[in-house]
Amino acid sequence: MSRVQTLTVGADDADQRLDRWLRRQFPHLPQGRIEKMCRKGELRVDGGRVKANTRLEAGQQVRIPPLPEPGDIQTAPKPQVSTADARMIQNAVIYRDDHIIALNKPPGLPVQGGSKQARHVDGLAEALRFGLEEKPRLVHRLDKDTSGVLIMARSRAVAKALTASFRHRNTRKIYWAAVAGVPTPRMGTIRFGLVKAPGHGAGGEGEKMLCLHPRDVDSTPGAKHATTDYAVIEAAGSRCAWVGLIPVTGRTHQLRAHMAEIGHPIVGDGKYGGSGQENLGDGWGAQLGGEISRKLHLHARSLTLEHPVTQATLHLTAPLPEHMTRTWDLFQWQPSEAPEDPFEDLE
Repeated sequence: MSRVQTLTVGADDADQRLDRWLRRQFPHLPQGRIEKMCRKGELRVDGGRVKANTRLEAGQQVRIPPLPEPGDIQTAPKPQVSTADARMIQNAVIYRDDHIIALNKPPGLPVQGGSKQARHVDGLAEALRFGLEEKPRLVHRLDKDTSGVLIMARSRAVAKALTASFRHRNTRKIYWAAVAGVPTPRMGTIRFGLVKAPGHGAGGEGEKMLCLHPRDVDSTPGAKHATTDYAVIEAAGSRCAWVGLIPVTGRTHQLRAHMAEIGHPIVGDGKYGGSGQENLGDGWGAQLGGEISRKLHLHARSLTLEHPVTQATLHLTAPLPEHMTRTWDLFQWQPSEAPEDPFEDLE
């Protein structure tokens, strides 16, 4: 076992999570051990208790308790990516340079591991090294059932810059969705706040976001303000509409909860568009029936950002997934004829 150590956070490590910073110093240290040290108060920053996801600042003093030697900890072997999965995730790459990788994330593939999620983008990133020593790092998220543009950084410095861009909203994300009914007016802004409602299962299964009137957000514990811009691109009578969506804020399930709240749930959304959910197109629910897929029709269509190294404007576009392509074909909606930015009139 080592002694108690105190390390100073360098300027290059500022804004990095404590657990990630610590694993860079001590690669043999498992995540569970780090979280346990935080819970017991053994791991401290400037004398105070911290969590594993606490972000560090340059010059802070990190107290590290005695640690076991590398050979004393049994570490699990690195997961191996199957040939089929490696081919799948590599085929999902829509842009790559020395600094970033962009994927068209398939629907149904989680971004990170979790309960009962052994196969996810973060794990499959081992197949996205393309000659570099490190696997690419996640800098933002998409829901499991949402497809589309997902950016990954190929170095820690680039990850820091991209994370800051997303946090400060210096990126422009446009989603495409098929929704039940046709929103009126055809272009507008939704400003309902969001608060998490607990799930019903033993592990919190079924938790979802509830919408609140903006005036009630500040007085509701845990609630956050949320803003979504929407624009109708095409409509199939009064039954269904193809909409563009911009999450001005980036709350959990924001687009899904907001569209359901105004009576136009996203097609295929079982969580927010159940049979009891009002549907201003057909009456109730987010399933249109017939030949329309029951999968979620939400796709991160494009992402515009400043390249963190070259400073060039980068505009990334992801083709629709198969189930949404079939729906677009059925309604004779043409992606090639859609405006690149349907929100220009809002600017």
